[in-house]
Amino acid sequence: MPAAEFGKQRDGQLIETEMGKTGRDWTQIYAIYGVDDWQTPLFLLINAVGFAALSVVFLLYFEPICVLLQRQHFFPGPAAARFAAGFTGSVTALSAVCLLFAAANFLYSAVGLHWEMSQRIVSSVPDWSSVRHALDLGCGRGILLNAVALQLKKSGSSGHVVGLSPARSEAQTGVLIPNHTLRTAGLEGVQEYVTCRPGDPRTLPFSDSYFDVVVSAAFVHKVGKEFGQKTAAAAAERMRVLGELVRVLKPGGVGVVWDLVHAEEYVQRLSELKMDEIRLSEGVTAFMVTSHIVSFRKPPQHFVGSAEVRLEWRFNNLS
Repeated sequence: MPAAEFGKQRDGQLIETEMGKTGRDWTQIYAIYGVDDWQTPLFLLINAVGFAALSVVFLLYFEPICVLLQRQHFFPGPAAARFAAGFTGSVTALSAVCLLFAAANFLYSAVGLHWEMSQRIVSSVPDWSSVRHALDLGCGRGILLNAVALQLKKSGSSGHVVGLSPARSEAQTGVLIPNHTLRTAGLEGVQEYVTCRPGDPRTLPFSDSYFDVVVSAAFVHKVGKEFGQKTAAAAAERMRVLGELVRVLKPGGVGVVWDLVHAEEYVQRLSELKMDEIRLSEGVTAFMVTSHIVSFRKPPQHFVGSAEVRLEWRFNNLS
């Protein structure tokens, strides 16, 4: 058993940090950050409305539908026709509820929950006043990035936080991603604390032991998805990112990752890399799956070199 100790984190301070207790209004947060991949909740919502309308049709015209089914010889008798109509109407109504819930959960997870979890991540770092360099891996629109910057500003630190997003060409996106992130930092009044840059999370463009704090929110699970989420190749890519995160963290520095589905893999890998104070939070539903916060501290004297950290995740460790 490594020095790092596994355990479930039920931190009262973290759980207490809800959006309503941070002095921020939900509409303000959504107005600043918007929603990534808004097509997904829109698609879910349109389908929810369609199924709801169909279920209302079955409710209002139940008897004529039963007669129609019987006349078309789809069913041998009135009892069978009534059962089929009732069952179909119930399924459409249930589908509408599920799709509506999925759309609402996606919208909440993308911004509202993201903000809440960012506050929990920030609360996991005991002393921000001594932080000089921080990294947000996969900063996206800047929700966690700005939460870190706000904490640096609040603590009176002269520190700086770098937001890194996967490199994409301007031709692919039509706009440079850092521009939008820097705009949200300006709206939050922390632009002097923030820098954004593109980069590959599997080979971070930073020197060893550079950052005092490294954080990430709902990002690592996306790395390697082109290989399929449950494949060994995808797991290897995620572990490379985790190894890079450890590499750029200073001895004694703190890493905090909020991510979906694969948190227990991260705990195992961090144990192998001899990290201290590894903690796994209780599960929180995000984007219709279970998510966890994994936090750890890099030992003051870390004997795993950068070459070892960069090693591929061993496929035989995968279940």
